[in-house]
Formats: sequence, structure tokens, C-alpha cells
Amino acid sequence: MSDRAVLEVIALDEEDAVAAQAGGADRLELVTDMAADGLTPSKERFAAVRAAVDIPLRVMLRLRDGFAAGGPREIDALVGRAEELREAGAEEFVLGFLTEDGQPDLVTVERLLTVIDGCRWTFHRAIDRAADRDGARKLLADLPGLDTYLTAGAPTGVDDGLRTLVAEASHTGEPGYEPQILVGGGLRLDHLPTLRTATLTAFHIGGAARPRGWTAPVSTEAVRTWREAVDA
Repeated sequence: MSDRAVLEVIALDEEDAVAAQAGGADRLELVTDMAADGLTPSKERFAAVRAAVDIPLRVMLRLRDGFAAGGPREIDALVGRAEELREAGAEEFVLGFLTEDGQPDLVTVERLLTVIDGCRWTFHRAIDRAADRDGARKLLADLPGLDTYLTAGAPTGVDDGLRTLVAEASHTGEPGYEPQILVGGGLRLDHLPTLRTATLTAFHIGGAARPRGWTAPVSTEAVRTWREAVDA
């Protein structure tokens, strides 16, 4: 990927993927059920989207709403889905789970990492619900393949998380802060000047790529608007 700002777009299917790439997206996050903040797609959906576009594609590993992985059966099922997706050719992933006390669920994450060994992955917005953001980063720091945190800086979105995002950007490169900060979660165009001034260079959009509503397909023109804005 080039040195320009990274624009990642949520895709639900091939139509979304093609539209996002045409608008200038650098990477896709493939999910199903955006109402649940994104769940794991089928291996068939992954294969269809992978065949439709040639930009990087990160696949969500999450079978239920919220940031708890669930019980043993649910975790077994999630591991099985990860195995299917790897066999289908998936090479990049999005995951992240918390324990009841808001700590990273290292047991579940490390179990998944045995399946996706060698793959790059994003720890998603579970970081925004962690009891201790800095402590969570330190616990996750040595996990192989972790190169990105998807975060709004706050559970309620970028509006409330701007100060945290700017502060964390100032720690880039320090222990626990080596992964790229991918800003997403209620992100708007008017947030970009503050974020870019803080040297943040990676942005994630879902609803913003769908001006006709969450259930509408991705708009190439909307993505193109964001492409121009993040590059300005």
C-alpha cells in the first residue's frame, strides 16, 4: 500500500466492493449484519467478493453482537469459520474480544491466531470498550500479525473520542502503539482536519459510504468524496 492516507470501506457484498474500489478505497472490511456492528460473512461471500476486486480485504471474525466471544460452543464455531475462510483464501482479518471485566480476551484471540497464523489483522472497536486502553495495548503488543487498531477513541464515537485519538497519535511508535490507528465509528468529514493535523492517516467508513442509508449499497461518489478529503 502506498504512503497516501488509507481509506477502508465496509463492504457487505460484491456490489459494495466494486463500488468502493471504483471510488478509491484502499481496503475493504467484509462483514455481514451492519446492524450488529459487523459479523462474519460466509466463505462463499468472501470468495465472491475476493473475485470481484483486487484491493486488500479484511474479514470480520465475530459471530454475535457485542465484544464478548461467548461460551465454548460459540468460540468453537468461530474458530471453525476462521478455518473455512483461511481455506477459501482469506489473508487478512478483523477481530477483538473482551472479558467481563473489560480486559482483552487473550485466550480467545490467541486461539484464533493459531488458525490465522501469518495473517495481518485489526483489533477492532473492542478497544473503545476496554477498561484500560493503554493497558489493553500493552497486553496485545506482542501478538503476531496485529498491525491496526480500529477505534473511535470512545464507545460513543469520534465526536467524543477526538481528544483520545489525538493523544494516542502522539505516542505512535512507543510500546503498544506500533500498530496503525484506523479511525472509524461515527467518523465525519468535519473531523478530518483535526485528525490529519494529529498526523493520523487511516480512516474507516461504513454508513458514510451509504448516503441513502445503512441498508443501501455503497456509493462510488460518496467514497470518491472521502478519497479526495483524506488526501487533501
